Amino acid sequence: MYSPKLLLSFFAFLFLVSCSIEKSPINYGKDACHFCKMTIVDRQHAAEVVTDKGKAYKYDAIECMLNDLQGNKERKIALFLIDDYSSPGELIDAKEATYLISENLPSPMGANLTGFGSKEKAMETQKEKGGTIYSWNDLKRLFKK
Repeated sequence: MYSPKLLLSFFAFLFLVSCSIEKSPINYGKDACHFCKMTIVDRQHAAEVVTDKGKAYKYDAIECMLNDLQGNKERKIALFLIDDYSSPGELIDAKEATYLISENLPSPMGANLTGFGSKEKAMETQKEKGGTIYSWNDLKRLFKK
C-alpha cells in the first residue's frame, strides 16, 4: 500500500502542474474571441489573458481584451499577452509592449489598436502610418469605462 506522505506529495504535484500559469497557444482560424465570439484569424492583433488559476481567455483584438477586462473586474489576471505586430503570432507581455492607434493601421474590431514588442518598432510604424503612441497604463485609462 502507498504511504500517506507519498499520496499527499503526488496530489500536491498534480495540483501545481494542473494550475500552471502560462500562455496558451492561440489556434488561429479555430479559436473564438471570448468577448465578441468572432474567430481569431489575425496573427498581428490577437490577445490573451491567463488567470491566477491558469485559465486562458483568448481575444481576436487587443480592444476586445481591454473591453472584456472592464466588465470582469472580479477575475484575477496573472498574465496579459498580445500578439507582437512585428512578429506575427508571437505572444508577448502586454504590460511591457508599446501601442499605436492609427487610422492607417486597422485592427479587427475597428479601434485601430496595434501592439509592438519594442518602442522603436512602434515609432517606425508611427512615422509610416501616423497615429499616437501609448503605454499599457495609457491604454487602460483610455479604455476605462
